[in-house]
Amino acid sequence: MTSPSQAAADGDSLTLEPEGNSGTPGTKDPRELAGRTPGQLAWMRFKRDKTGIACAIVVALFIILPLCAPLISKLYGKNAYDLYGQDDGLLNGFGLPIKPNGGISGDHWFGIEPRLGRDVFMLLLYGIRTSLLIALAVTVLAVGVGVLFGLTQGYLGGKTDYFMGRFSDFMLSFPSQLFFIAFSPVVILFFVKPGEQESWWVRPVVLIGVQFILGWMSIGRLVRAQVLSLREREFVEAARISGASSWRIISKELLPNIWSTILVQSTLMLPVFVTAEAGLSYLGVGIVDPTPDWGLMFQTGATFYDSDITFMFFPGIAMVIFVVAFNLLGDSVRDALDPKTLR
Repeated sequence: MTSPSQAAADGDSLTLEPEGNSGTPGTKDPRELAGRTPGQLAWMRFKRDKTGIACAIVVALFIILPLCAPLISKLYGKNAYDLYGQDDGLLNGFGLPIKPNGGISGDHWFGIEPRLGRDVFMLLLYGIRTSLLIALAVTVLAVGVGVLFGLTQGYLGGKTDYFMGRFSDFMLSFPSQLFFIAFSPVVILFFVKPGEQESWWVRPVVLIGVQFILGWMSIGRLVRAQVLSLREREFVEAARISGASSWRIISKELLPNIWSTILVQSTLMLPVFVTAEAGLSYLGVGIVDPTPDWGLMFQTGATFYDSDITFMFFPGIAMVIFVVAFNLLGDSVRDALDPKTLR
């Protein structure tokens, strides 16, 4: 039995390649059928998209540089925790950098932080790592649960589909941002009793859990819709008639035809969770000092924007580039996996 993705790949990739001249006059050259997999075809289409390649490079830098932050810190000679402005006398009596442009110099490439005087370049690298790791954990959990929920709901149908759909509607009825702000401090109290010292892992775990609870429904609905359109197709019926189990039908027939949708949706969800995490930290219910975080940098920048606009510039530009690059990369991946879509 052949699924649509396999049939399309085989139909698009059949090319005739000569094996060579046999040397016998009047005889035709032997021909050989050479096929390409769907992944190879998608990669060929993606390589022709210059925007997608550029965005992939930018996204790779946003992932590699934060992961290499400890090594960069050793080479750079600064870290994200030392108070250089106070120790080296680089701040004035109001807590602002004495040097112009936020204290940018050969020693501090992006300047220093107002009030505390930490190095902005290292704050940015470690802050990206904090936000990205939290968002990545939320994305993995949300995609895993959403795909499992959508597959079950779409394949079984009937009353199962109805009740699971109503539960999904109930979860979608919660205003996500208000829920995050209201319930994050409440959940933290389950881990930290009044008067106790808060452990470093509490805030990340709470942020991951709270965002995950309201983050899986969108991809679950998308997967359900895809499965509903595929479960009555001929190749699924043929698998069912041949006696294939439900697990085999789902894993061998349905999942290969929706994995591209899952991949594209994942690339679009990640920047959403990054900005959500930064927003929670900005509002004071996420990561707290001294842990570097994008949201905390925006919080400090909003406090000193009238006297040191430079500090807001670097995290702001980094956030815009990150979100735009990820969104455009998701569009390019979608176009590569499904050539029928036109931007």
